[in-house]
Amino acid sequence: MPDPEDFRFDGIGTRWEISTPRPLDASVRARLLALVERYDGDWSRFRSDSTVGAMARQPGRYELPPEAADLGRLYRSLYEVTGGAMTPLIGGSLERLGYDAAYSLRPAGNALPAPHWEDVLTWDGNVLTTTAPLVLDIGATGKGQLVDLLAIELRSCGVDSFVIDASGDLLHRGPDPVSVALEHPYDPARAIGTVPLAGGALCASASNRRAWGDGLHHVLDGKTGLPVRRAVATWTMAESTMVADALATALFFVPGKELERSFDFSWLTVFSDGSAAYSAGFEGTLFS
Repeated sequence: MPDPEDFRFDGIGTRWEISTPRPLDASVRARLLALVERYDGDWSRFRSDSTVGAMARQPGRYELPPEAADLGRLYRSLYEVTGGAMTPLIGGSLERLGYDAAYSLRPAGNALPAPHWEDVLTWDGNVLTTTAPLVLDIGATGKGQLVDLLAIELRSCGVDSFVIDASGDLLHRGPDPVSVALEHPYDPARAIGTVPLAGGALCASASNRRAWGDGLHHVLDGKTGLPVRRAVATWTMAESTMVADALATALFFVPGKELERSFDFSWLTVFSDGSAAYSAGFEGTLFS
């Protein structure tokens, strides 16, 4: 897309950039911002006025927007594939280690495993019923889903060529591929390779992002409440940004070849010893 016009804004705690061949009309920008605000108001665990914030205060029946159905199905599938390691119930574990609404970044005690899904949560379509106060955290998937929802909004406004960049979670639509650098897991100023992106999503997850304290970071194992150690960075490519986003986290718990049995995607995982594993369909170039 030559000479793109960028629409930049902050939303759901991160920086966004939408590139289009021509500037977006003010009305289109307003619709996009309203969608981001609505999503944050439903799903943010950092807002006391959100639906998720209400769940943290008392159990009950909570009705969420239609996107909740897809979100619940994907999380339930990955909860089962990872044996409970990847779970939307990880919010309380993150808060215990200091990644709380106040961003205190100070652990409040020993690591806390996430509750078992079956004990506290029934997720039926867009209705969630809880039996105890719980801190729902959809951080492993929600940003990707919001990218997809913004893409639908853009297309409904007649915008068919664009790149949505949600701080590294990318969705490309249009005729001209883009080349994307793969950030070095230990040095954000360097790249370990590049990958062409043409008409799909590319998502990344890394333990150096949202890290604090002594070896603490945001990718926790739901079974222990502790940060994962072996994988340090992952990249995934899929048609859906929501799926790519979720699988970028799932790769910290399950080998990519195992995830390929259930999902159509390509992937790259870099481990703490400097080695890497990747799928045959991952068309990136790694630097030597």
